[in-house]
Amino acid sequence: MLDTALTKRSASLRVKITCKTLVSLGLIALAVALPQLVHLALGQPGGVQFLPMYLPVLIGGCLLGARWAVAVGALSPVVSFLLTSLAGNPMPALPRLPFMIAELTVFALVAGLFSKKIAQNGLWAFPAVIAAQIAGRAVFLGAVALLQGAAPFTVPMIWSQLLAGLPGLAIQAVLVPLVIIALRAVLVRDKA
Repeated sequence: MLDTALTKRSASLRVKITCKTLVSLGLIALAVALPQLVHLALGQPGGVQFLPMYLPVLIGGCLLGARWAVAVGALSPVVSFLLTSLAGNPMPALPRLPFMIAELTVFALVAGLFSKKIAQNGLWAFPAVIAAQIAGRAVFLGAVALLQGAAPFTVPMIWSQLLAGLPGLAIQAVLVPLVIIALRAVLVRDKA
């Protein structure tokens, strides 16, 4: 969607790359900060329930398209892990990190595949987010099932966490598309 808006404004390649880089960095920063705020306010159960890192990644997918969003999805948990490790409390925890990288990369990729459709009609953000959520959570659960012997997680343990996260997914399934529709109204002006 952002690319469509920049193309309509005849932005140069340099301007497009600069804008996408700045938006990507802002979303990664938000993906690091939001979980910290939720954990401060609600503790670890709040993070499991509301899944705050997913919000900026889903926005990134809808806004940036698949290529740029994949970087946001993959880098968000890595940057969060590195920065929070410096403070002595890594989030996500190291055993969970590879699973979250895979999950958030899929979130970003799937939502990003809808970006051009969203530029045409903002309502496409609703199926984009829902499809991304389903695919990302399926990848997480599938990876745990495949690596059950090597990973410190079990399928029932992760399944219970997936169920606990349903309120966060439901909120994001509504909130992210509304944010995207509002951004689209500003960025992609239809000719009357």
